[in-house]
Amino acid sequence: MGCYRTILVGIDGSRDAAAALMHAASLARDQHAKLILLTVMPPPPPQVASPGALPTPPSDGDEVFAQILREAVETLPPDIGVQTRLARGRPARRILETARETDCDLVVLGFHGHGRLHHALAGSTSDSVLRASCLPVLLMRAAAQPAPRAPGPPPDSAPDEARAATA
Repeated sequence: MGCYRTILVGIDGSRDAAAALMHAASLARDQHAKLILLTVMPPPPPQVASPGALPTPPSDGDEVFAQILREAVETLPPDIGVQTRLARGRPARRILETARETDCDLVVLGFHGHGRLHHALAGSTSDSVLRASCLPVLLMRAAAQPAPRAPGPPPDSAPDEARAATA
């Protein structure tokens, strides 16, 4: 038996979260652990009551976040045990609460790395979880995509005359 029995994976539909999920799936397979996939919907905006105002109908946000979870589950091999959770609230807080409630041994999250300004203004879910968690937290980034090249022949296919002139 491995050291991880239950691994919580935060899912938000990003490439980094997908990389975190694939790594967590590999760990779950190696450790014979189950995965708990969690996505957190932001809290609804405050409702301002005014005379004659109609209540705002619920948005399709629930369905969007549920779809993110379904698509994540579809990427997993069938031999990995998985549960899904959909929560509403502040993401870092809900991740930590769910990890405690489900007796997780590890939290795996994607790490977007937006930069200092974004972090100062909006904060970082992964940073908040990392600082507040008593559990091990594994942060993953998606592999960098190669920069697009200019059209034309590849750099190593220069004409033989040009190669001879530079040799």
